[in-house]
Amino acid sequence: MRQPTLFDKNRAGSEVDAERIVLYALGDFQARGKVLADRDLPLDRLRGAFKRASDAHRIEELSDEQAVATLKALGAGVRQVPTFVAKHPFRIIVPVELAERSLRRYRETLTGLNTRMNAKGSA
Repeated sequence: MRQPTLFDKNRAGSEVDAERIVLYALGDFQARGKVLADRDLPLDRLRGAFKRASDAHRIEELSDEQAVATLKALGAGVRQVPTFVAKHPFRIIVPVELAERSLRRYRETLTGLNTRMNAKGSA
């Protein structure tokens, strides 16, 4: 299996938009058995999911500001806390509808990836 290199990564926002990354990350978080909906979560808890989403789409990781702006646009509640409280000073509350939508999108993305991989393997 070929490892991606620095040159394989796309610039954030070039081909894959931030909304897709955030939805994928929220779905990934839930797929790992963690409860997302209607919880007051520190952004720190979601950073691993954002990293995995960026790696899966082969783009640079979203900054806190990009992630927070996208979460707000999608309908999540975001509040800022003092910087001495956390390295990533935001708390996130994801509504049930957004949590369900992100999990659906995550599963659809995985199904699409598996379909493409199987098509390449049989060709």
